[in-house]
Amino acid sequence: MIYADNAATTKMSKAAIDAMLPYMEEYYGNPSSLYAFGQQAKEALENARSRIAACLHADPREVTFTSGGSEADNQAIMTAAALGMRRGKKHIVSTAFEHHAVLHTLEKLKKQGFEVTLLDVHNTGLLRPEQVAEAIREDTCLVTIMYANNEIGTIQPVTEIGAICREKGVLFHTDAVQAAGHLHIDVKEQNIDMLSLSAHKFHGPKGIGALYAKRGIILETIINGGAQERGKRAGTENIPAIMGMAAALEEACAAMDEHSAKLTVLRERLIHGLDQIPYSELNGDHKHRLPGNVNFCFEGIEGESLLLLLDDKGICASSGSACTSGSLDPSHVLLAIGRPHEVAHGSLRLSLGEDMTEADIDEIILAVTDVVNYLRNISPFWRDLVNGKRPHIFER
Repeated sequence: MIYADNAATTKMSKAAIDAMLPYMEEYYGNPSSLYAFGQQAKEALENARSRIAACLHADPREVTFTSGGSEADNQAIMTAAALGMRRGKKHIVSTAFEHHAVLHTLEKLKKQGFEVTLLDVHNTGLLRPEQVAEAIREDTCLVTIMYANNEIGTIQPVTEIGAICREKGVLFHTDAVQAAGHLHIDVKEQNIDMLSLSAHKFHGPKGIGALYAKRGIILETIINGGAQERGKRAGTENIPAIMGMAAALEEACAAMDEHSAKLTVLRERLIHGLDQIPYSELNGDHKHRLPGNVNFCFEGIEGESLLLLLDDKGICASSGSACTSGSLDPSHVLLAIGRPHEVAHGSLRLSLGEDMTEADIDEIILAVTDVVNYLRNISPFWRDLVNGKRPHIFER
């Protein structure tokens, strides 16, 4: 099997597993308990918080643990909305290709009277900083723009956007779920006010994430109950998962440059190979993208059939976000960059891992080429394209 869906989730690292085990077998106390056994867990909790904060160049008091990126996104946006409402500011700026954790939260706020401006990311999947500057108004309370897109891998100019927001006095949140552990992050230098991350995207466990919120931002509580996480996120902290996340993030950050260099080489080999398939195109900017992300569209292909046949060949891939893999609708990300519906249905996302080899890449290229050719040969839609009854969208 070749696993090429690391944007959906990653295999847990040995470092993460080793860090978790003692807190499942020996030090399983509740960190809210006052006795020594519980305080051992409390000490571990704060140690992990400090280590994660260090990876982000943040203060430990600015890190709140969540169940993952979606919860962190929700809490960040609802916090900014509540702060804005108290100041009479009910306008939010975002983009059309955010993760649904952001877009669905914004839809909820629209029903509460907020106005949302979704910026165009163009056919490259890249936002221009001046678009943000032009969109900010006197009543803007938040700019929320993802660091790197989860489907097409394009990396946004976060540092420039952060500077604009800081200059205009507007809170800036970034969904960094795909970026954390893969790209260098410095929340201070980049003027990031809030940032979301999720451990299972960088070889940590599932079900644990974190929200960075700059000191002075009082988080809105969205899970009520106990006084955990300074009263801003109720529920007994998942100490084993938190320890695994800290170990995984430290390991990923330490090896980031090495892994990035290797993945970029593999990515370019894969892009070159898939680009030889007629009537196919890379989605998103070629240069400003995550080191391990490759996303292609193929004319005359249904993405679901492509994935199932690749699975038969032992290759795990995706047509987009794992969160919407059960949907028959075309990717909102691909529609946002201007892909027509019939092409957006034929997308393939391959997200590479650090343990992959050039031989793996070559096997993927061969398998995708074979499957695309097979599906086209049995497709009436493709016959119409070949016979000139329908116009091609892509150049050969």
